[in-house]
Amino acid sequence: MVQLTIDNIHIQAEEGTTVMEAARSVGIEIPSMCYLKGHGNHPSCMVCLVKNMKSGQITTSCALPVADGMEVSTTEQEVLEARKDALELLMSDHVGDCEAPCSIGCPANMNIPLMNRLIAAKKFDESLKVVKETIALPHILGYICPAPCEKACRRTQVDQAVSICLLKRFVAVESNWFAIPTIKNSKKVAIIGSGPSGLAAAYYLLKYGYPCVLFDKNEKAGGTLRYSIPDEELPKEVIDSEVEIIRQMGAEFRFNVTITKEAFESDIRNRFDAIIIATGDVMLENQLMDLFKTTKTGIEIEDGTMATSEPGIFACGSVLRTQKMAVRAVAQGKAAAESAHLFLQNKPLIKPSRKFNSRFDKLLRDEFPEYLKESVLNSRFTPNDGYLAGFSTDEAVKEAMRCMHCDCRKIDNCKLRQYSDQYKVDRKKYLIGERKFMTKHFNHEMLVYEPEKCIKCGLCIDITLLEKELVGLTFVGRGFDVRMDASLGATLFEALSHTAKKCVEACPTGALAMKGA
Repeated sequence: MVQLTIDNIHIQAEEGTTVMEAARSVGIEIPSMCYLKGHGNHPSCMVCLVKNMKSGQITTSCALPVADGMEVSTTEQEVLEARKDALELLMSDHVGDCEAPCSIGCPANMNIPLMNRLIAAKKFDESLKVVKETIALPHILGYICPAPCEKACRRTQVDQAVSICLLKRFVAVESNWFAIPTIKNSKKVAIIGSGPSGLAAAYYLLKYGYPCVLFDKNEKAGGTLRYSIPDEELPKEVIDSEVEIIRQMGAEFRFNVTITKEAFESDIRNRFDAIIIATGDVMLENQLMDLFKTTKTGIEIEDGTMATSEPGIFACGSVLRTQKMAVRAVAQGKAAAESAHLFLQNKPLIKPSRKFNSRFDKLLRDEFPEYLKESVLNSRFTPNDGYLAGFSTDEAVKEAMRCMHCDCRKIDNCKLRQYSDQYKVDRKKYLIGERKFMTKHFNHEMLVYEPEKCIKCGLCIDITLLEKELVGLTFVGRGFDVRMDASLGATLFEALSHTAKKCVEACPTGALAMKGA
């Protein structure tokens, strides 16, 4: 047995074991993109770097055999910087989006492409579940949202944006799905204001299982949605339908209640375990602002957590500053609910942060056909019965099919994205000149191949060789033009007759992915 230390931990390993395998045997995780147990090592990604403390050399751990007396560090600052540099070099050659531009453009960061795909497949209940993960009031927002997502939609380069808001409204109407949660917590939450942010906060807190009471000075719920927007833009029955869902989930509404400073202190602060302030003008009228730190525009909150200066009290919506977009107020209501939940569980509040996102700006004109491979050529559909009536089922399905699937199929398990986020990579650091031309290969019944996302790790080639594919895969080209492709000019279908799934699972990026993803 070979004796060595890794990060000052004494390890015994069999001769021939790599440093990476020895480290993993004691729970030390070294990042890697081109390593797969049981296959040959191709240290191409250079992300698994470690330092030999005796020689001072920084080297790849996936191909470095252990040796007696070896001392290795995986956490030296120069090692971490070298790994980051390797990732930035990989990103300089990477063409692809992690998140679709429409999702980035949505203040609630809704998974719009997935909603579209599920509508196109007529899976309306599943589609509504996806929408409600981030947007509590899709029926309402389907009428009044100014659709920043549509402005960001790449389909605008081809003809017109996908009609995302009408699709969101369609699925809210077509699917009656909603889950009635079990109220499982004894701790209660007061929500002052039943406008878009207050209703959204109630929706997500009820999902967590908290009893909620919403207080409002008006006779009915909805706030500015009900009292400032005319019926021809937002029918009142639409507001009523969303409020009724939240009521059926277990919310209690108390209307015609003006919260004075005294009432706040005696009837709310002392009777509820957490409070969410989701209203605007009433707070100023009754001088409740005296209880909080404020800015020129409203209550001051801790950035990202919606927490006020008073423990257990959170604020969202127009009480912070006038909200011109209801979708932003809805997103803030969700954030306030999540922070209240953490507070009630005695857990530290978490400032949300956007995960690393690769993006490559506009499509080149010659790339339009590549993206239309996953779409249809139809122009944007207009509801036959008018905007207020919305889409019929047939119209919605056809419009959803116009989505070009700009998001990555491996958005949740791409190692390049995970490590780029972990090491805070600057994706533009080594970008020089024009980017590569983006291509999509669909000539396989199960998978999609996007060469511009490939890091040339060779794992798929090894798999086809080991599994004795008749044709298999190989590297073709030289230098910067090298790429993975089917051998002997065959098709991907011929090359991957029985190993497609294994190759997709091994691929560290979204270069190889299942079609249905």
